[in-house]
Amino acid sequence: MAGRARGDPRVVLSYLILAAGSVVVAFPFIWMVASSLKPLTEIFDVRFLPTQPTLENYAEVLTRTQFPRWFANSLIIAAITTVSVAFFDALVGYALAKLQFPGRGLIFVLILATLMIPTEMLVIPWYIMSSANGWINTYWGIMFPGLITAFGIFLIRQFMSGVPDELLDAGRIDGVGEFGLFWRIALPQVKPAMAALCIFTFLGNWNAFLWPMIVIQTPNMRTLPVGLALFSGEAGSSWNLIMAGSALAIIPVLLVFLVLQRQIIEGIVLTGLRN
Repeated sequence: MAGRARGDPRVVLSYLILAAGSVVVAFPFIWMVASSLKPLTEIFDVRFLPTQPTLENYAEVLTRTQFPRWFANSLIIAAITTVSVAFFDALVGYALAKLQFPGRGLIFVLILATLMIPTEMLVIPWYIMSSANGWINTYWGIMFPGLITAFGIFLIRQFMSGVPDELLDAGRIDGVGEFGLFWRIALPQVKPAMAALCIFTFLGNWNAFLWPMIVIQTPNMRTLPVGLALFSGEAGSSWNLIMAGSALAIIPVLLVFLVLQRQIIEGIVLTGLRN
C-alpha cells in the first residue's frame, strides 16, 4: 500500500508542490546568510556564494554598532510580553469559559470587537497616554499595548471550553481553590494552545516596528527592527550590515521554534479543529 501511495501521481504532484514552496520560502533566508558572508565589494555581485567568505560584517555589527543593546532590548521586551500574555490571557480565557457571572457573554463580545480595530488607529491614543504618563522612551511604554491580547483570550477561551467540567468539580470537592483549578488542572490541558500563543506573541513583539519606532527616542532604547532600519538612509544602505544583523536577529526565533515545535504544530492543528 505504501509503495502504491508513493507511485500515485497525486502524491508525487503534492511532493513537487511542497518542494517548490519550500524553495520559495527558504531561498530569501539562504540568500541573506550568503550575503552576510560577502565583503562589501561583493555585496551587489549576482553570484549566490561569496568568492571570499568573511565574518567581518558580523564583527562590525557586534563591535561598532549598538546591536548588542538592541538585541537585549528586543529580547527583554519579547520575553516579558510573552510571559504576560501567556498568564493573563489564559486567566481571562479560563474565567470566560468556566466561570458563571453576569455579563460574561457581553464581555467576550466586547473583547472580540477590539480585534476589528486596526493597530494604526490605536497608535495616536497609545502615544497620548504614554506622553501623559511619562512612558515615552521606556520599556513599559514599548510593552504596554501588547501585555494582554484579544486574540490570545479568544484562543485560550476556546480551548478552555473543551476542558471537562467533571475534572474541575472533582477538584472543588477535594478543596482546591479557583486559582488552583486554573493553574493545576485546566492550564495543563491546553498546553498546545499555550505553546502556539507564546510563539505567535514572541514573534510579533520580536518583529514589531511601528509602535517601537514611534515611542523610542534615544539610540540605546531601540529594538532590533528599529536599529536595523538605521543601516538604511538617504545616503545609501549598508546591505552588508543589514544582512549580518538580520541573520543574527533570527537566532532566538529559531531557538524558540526548535524547542517548542512539537507543541506549536499540535496547537495549530487543534486550533483548526475548534469551533
